[in-house]
Amino acid sequence: MSPQQKALILPEKRGDFEVGSRRIPSPGAGQLLVKVQSAALNPIDYKIKDTGAVVTHYPAVLGMDIAGVVEALGEGVQNFRKGDRFFTRFAPVCIGSTLVYRLAHGKRNNDFTAFQQYTLTVASFTAKIPSNESFDSAATIPTGLDTALVGLYGNHYGAGITPPWTKSAAIHESKKPIAILGGSSSVGSYAIQLARLSQFYPIITTASPRNEELVRDYGATHFFDRNLSGKQLLAAIRKVTRGPIRVVYDAISLPETQSVGWELLADNGTLVLTLPASVEEHEGKGRKTIQTFGNPHTPENEELGRNSWARVEKWLSDGTIQPNYYEVLPNGLEGIIGGLERMRLGQVSGTKLVAHPQETQ
Repeated sequence: MSPQQKALILPEKRGDFEVGSRRIPSPGAGQLLVKVQSAALNPIDYKIKDTGAVVTHYPAVLGMDIAGVVEALGEGVQNFRKGDRFFTRFAPVCIGSTLVYRLAHGKRNNDFTAFQQYTLTVASFTAKIPSNESFDSAATIPTGLDTALVGLYGNHYGAGITPPWTKSAAIHESKKPIAILGGSSSVGSYAIQLARLSQFYPIITTASPRNEELVRDYGATHFFDRNLSGKQLLAAIRKVTRGPIRVVYDAISLPETQSVGWELLADNGTLVLTLPASVEEHEGKGRKTIQTFGNPHTPENEELGRNSWARVEKWLSDGTIQPNYYEVLPNGLEGIIGGLERMRLGQVSGTKLVAHPQETQ
């Protein structure tokens, strides 16, 4: 194997991506060297480029979600062997109020990111890919599922719902309504599936009309056009359920969707957001907002993340969780540049974009 690899490099703050070469890292204790077969794109990737936020050292290699093959094992790694297929996530973590882009227990550096042909990861918080799933489908899962899961079940960064693998979970959530705004997004789709697993009913979601069948396949019981106003949506939902909606998950979290979610929310309910709140909690009745942070490696999420990642392979194998629909971008790492621009322009809906780093020319 050549000591060099291809990588998608951001050379400077707010610079332009370019494909270049960098060394292939060696795994340390507890680490795996991964040959990246599929890397999924996330909104944070173009936001880092556009705003210069999060990353502090350049040149930088970005990317959060991968699926690949174990190429080499570091000292002390158990339960993996060379050739295993698995998927994992790299993520920014929160230190105080500051986001720092790094992986789990190590310092942030380009050896631990997705947009390259080989990368390092730690052996924990990964899952093997069951035989019924591809590298591409598996790569769509980590960030979206983690964000949905922490937003619903996290006690610090979420609504604090009892997780579905807890024996008493069904007692808590069965037949309670939930609203998920943006159900065709990656996060929204996993929030719908987890709501189904937690036995919420009805599971109410919004999306564009062309994605109605998609969100119903994920488990939504009631669909409404995302263009309805808060008052229109509230009136429509009252025809479906009179029960108070104590959890609204806004997977989009723009000011206009937050306003809708706030109107839907019952007294003492929680509006889960993926972006900072634009609604004012003092507007009343004990309602609150929570901006979720789905990194399973943070101390507040670690136990929840460990429990959920231990179940992901089975969830995929038995169909409890369905990966996102996806589109494979052409031209390997080069294709990520155009894919991120499409995402920035709002031209991607109901689909996760995936690149194949090994196809880079």
